[in-house]
Amino acid sequence: QVQLVESGGGLVQAGGSLRLSCAASGRTFSSYTMGWFRQAPGKEREFVAVISWSGSMTLYTGSVKGRFTISRDNAKNTVYLQMNSLKPEDTAVYYCAADRARWSAQVNGYEYDYWGQGTQVTVSS
Repeated sequence: QVQLVESGGGLVQAGGSLRLSCAASGRTFSSYTMGWFRQAPGKEREFVAVISWSGSMTLYTGSVKGRFTISRDNAKNTVYLQMNSLKPEDTAVYYCAADRARWSAQVNGYEYDYWGQGTQVTVSS
């Protein structure tokens, strides 16, 4: 069993930055593919970014490409999402997720085995 705990959300003005963290329990974190998803009010959950177990491969949804960066520190069992140039449309609850499978560019929520509780990000205009 893996537990994921997100942190780092908050209120920020448009154009600002936030760094989300997702701390994972368990000794097998370094073998997991990790992803970030978000869900805005009244909308479905959507894929944001995914990173391979080694960090060598990443994939982003188009709306965040060039603004967000996913990274991981396997020694700290933590995955990060650096968010720059934030826009009001980035407002959502952000979730991290873990997939026991190796990299396959996982962009669908059903591909993931474990989820965190989410952290709220609010971007004011």
